[in-house]
Amino acid sequence: MSERFAKTPEPPYYAVIFTSQRTAGDDGYGAMAEAMHKLALEQPGCLGAESTRDASGLGITVAYFTDAEAVAAWRNHARHQAAQRLGKERWYSHYELRVAKVERAYSGPEGR
Repeated sequence: MSERFAKTPEPPYYAVIFTSQRTAGDDGYGAMAEAMHKLALEQPGCLGAESTRDASGLGITVAYFTDAEAVAAWRNHARHQAAQRLGKERWYSHYELRVAKVERAYSGPEGR
């Protein structure tokens, strides 16, 4: 399995889905995105994360957590909140955030 895929346990667990449209220019975004990815993975209850962005600036990041308490702790982390403020001020023209409980998961295709 590719390292780009998060290794998650058997459900249930939670997924935080962040879909965003970037503004033009980097303006420190790349460094902050890398720092937040690393910080998220260090948080208690974080199971992993997956992220992608296309040439038009549309991106999707999904972070997986053991439970709702771990999701709330990540939302409220001081460094993450600072990054959220900068995202609203500098980096995103629009975003959507969704939190979902994963009840079923599987992977494939087998044999590859």
